[in-house]
Amino acid sequence: MTGIGAHAPLTTEDRLAIHELMALYGFILDERLWDRLDRLFTPDVVYDATAFGVAPMHGIEDVRRAWSDLSIHPIAHHATNVVIFPGDDGLARVASKGLGIDRKGRAHTIAYHDRLARTEHGWRIAQRTAILLRDGIERDPLSFLALTQWD
Repeated sequence: MTGIGAHAPLTTEDRLAIHELMALYGFILDERLWDRLDRLFTPDVVYDATAFGVAPMHGIEDVRRAWSDLSIHPIAHHATNVVIFPGDDGLARVASKGLGIDRKGRAHTIAYHDRLARTEHGWRIAQRTAILLRDGIERDPLSFLALTQWD
């Protein structure tokens, strides 16, 4: 999960590209453009959606297979509150929120914790954890502040 451009600081262009990637995620999912997942993810992406009852996915093909079941998707994804933390080895950490509208018209809030890699094709999500935020449910131990710390 090492990107190119190790130890390079994030430029304004990097930050804009990362914001666009977060927005593109919603468009690709909402339009069910599974053949374009490579515009979002590294080939070896690890996607943890266990908060939604979905087993962790490893690699784009695993994501594509899991997501081909259209019943697991809300009808709309909206990315918001994107905060970017620069990291080492060409990686960045991103905390963001999402709003999903389900098939009954109800809105749900999601928190995403991401590691992004700077690749030869631009920024891609190398690791994503999706957390469903609900009242009465204990929050994930990954806090917003933990994203500023590199392990």
